[in-house]
Amino acid sequence: MPELLYPVLAFALSLALVPLVRAIARARGWIAQPAADRWHTKPTALMGGIGIFLSLAVPLAFLAEFDPAALLVPALERKSAGGPAVTVLLLCSAFLFILGVVDDFLRLKPQTKLIGQIMAASLVAFYGYRLTWFESQTVDTLVTILWITGITNALNLIDNMDGLCAGVGAIASFLLGYLLCVQSPVPALAAWCLCAAQTGFLFYNFKPASIFMGDCGSLVIGFSLAFLAVCYSGTVARTGTIPHIFVPLLVLMVPLFDTTLVTLIRTLSGRKASTGGRDHTSHRLVLIGLSEKRAVLAIYVIAAVSGLAAVFVDRADSFTSPAVIVPVAVSMLLMGVYLARLRVYPEKEFSVLRDRPFTPILMDLTYKRQILLVLLDFGLISFGYYLSYRLRFTNYAFGVYFPNFLSSLPAVIACKYIAFHLIGVYRGIWRFLSVDDVATCLKASSAGSLLAVAVVTFVYRFEDFSKGIFVIDWFLTTAFLLGTRSSFRIWADYLRRANLAGDKVLLYGAGRGGEILLREILANPRLMLKPVGFVDDDPLKTGKRLQGFPVLGAAENLETLASELGVAGIVITFAAAQGPDRLPRLLALCKARGLFLKRFAVSVEDVETEAAPPRIRVQ
Repeated sequence: MPELLYPVLAFALSLALVPLVRAIARARGWIAQPAADRWHTKPTALMGGIGIFLSLAVPLAFLAEFDPAALLVPALERKSAGGPAVTVLLLCSAFLFILGVVDDFLRLKPQTKLIGQIMAASLVAFYGYRLTWFESQTVDTLVTILWITGITNALNLIDNMDGLCAGVGAIASFLLGYLLCVQSPVPALAAWCLCAAQTGFLFYNFKPASIFMGDCGSLVIGFSLAFLAVCYSGTVARTGTIPHIFVPLLVLMVPLFDTTLVTLIRTLSGRKASTGGRDHTSHRLVLIGLSEKRAVLAIYVIAAVSGLAAVFVDRADSFTSPAVIVPVAVSMLLMGVYLARLRVYPEKEFSVLRDRPFTPILMDLTYKRQILLVLLDFGLISFGYYLSYRLRFTNYAFGVYFPNFLSSLPAVIACKYIAFHLIGVYRGIWRFLSVDDVATCLKASSAGSLLAVAVVTFVYRFEDFSKGIFVIDWFLTTAFLLGTRSSFRIWADYLRRANLAGDKVLLYGAGRGGEILLREILANPRLMLKPVGFVDDDPLKTGKRLQGFPVLGAAENLETLASELGVAGIVITFAAAQGPDRLPRLLALCKARGLFLKRFAVSVEDVETEAAPPRIRVQ
């Protein structure tokens, strides 16, 4: 059979078998009912994993080499041939498929499932497959077993929203097939068959899903991806190289990130890590305002970008690879910090958890963030200095000057930390980033670079160092400082806008007063107002935007706009409220249309009683 027909066969089988399984599930009552800790809201057929496994198993049976006598002994020396690898994949995935089916029907205890996963992973190690991350074969064997078990569980955990597990698994398996196709073509075909089986399943599982895969599907997908990543690692030339370690991590970044985030937050919040809940990455993305479908698509994009970074690392040399690995790692770290700040647990439960002794750790990590910023800057300073060498020199020249980089790196790190601390980089509240904070970052970066040049000149007499290195390093450090700090402000502003709720209103007045009013509405959710745009007496402002909200028209268009946009009322700023006939005219319009009229006021008043009026109010 031509090689490309194997994935085609898997795709066709998936398209045909999944609806058949769905019909059987509905007839026999294999239905997942909505529950408090589950995301779906309507009864949905289960056991879609049967279709996925059979669609994968049939082409793998043609690719596998069955030799019962040989399967009884270890076979490390034969893994490069590819055939035994597919046989091991088929046998172990069949075992986990049976384990998943039993769990879907009988609800096995977590420790029972874990034992079964460790058994499958141990069988892989028995046949000699290892990650080859470590020189010690004992350590490497144990890490391989933990890797396979961990990834299997990670894919099981992200099966929490329509189309998520199958889509992320399809992206990862396609990329693993591409990475394996040169040196291990048969495992590459197995990876593409897995991709095809999941893609066919997505036709019935993407929102709105008509069938779920269940554990019998997610365990097979997780194990297969983990094993194929081990097969890739075994094809890399040297133990412990950058592709050995980082390519599998990048390809499977999404399930690893989600599992780490959920486990840490549950542990620090006093919840059991094994407890289910709506606190996964996908759920948090919905909480910030994305629809369920967009949240899943956003995770697809993250998986694809991380996978493409893995392809780059596979093709690049060890000197260039960090230029991709570090930005991906920092981006995922920042995303984890942002998502961890969201309160996904019930308020009553969260209040109870605040009394636990470890809760302050969670609060420091997600709200104060200063310790995290110090640690983050350590990586950014080092990466900026490294990247300046990579941009300044060619590969050969970089190898020549690499000793200079290593010897001067500690001094550069120390100098920049001294400057950052003395100038006040860590005294800012970055959710309220201002021009002064930007100036502080610029001064700190400049002082750090100047101090580093002075120290390098004093210690090394600036011999074999390039002035251009420190110029590039200044630009990179400044960009990293401002980028990470401004991201807190951007994220907080996005959350406020995405979570706006209440009555839709038009804001009258697109000047300074309108800007202050909009900021107050965004910062004060208790007002329960949701602006749709501005109107203003100046027709020249029409079509412009103020803080991201459009100026929809002039005052004479107010009646038409209120009708077209379906607003519940109008809020006028303190400046726009001036004029003898403006308020009566607006009041008459609102009465005629059944709208409310509120006025925004800012005042500074003497406090004479305990019941003093608020300083800023919308009334």
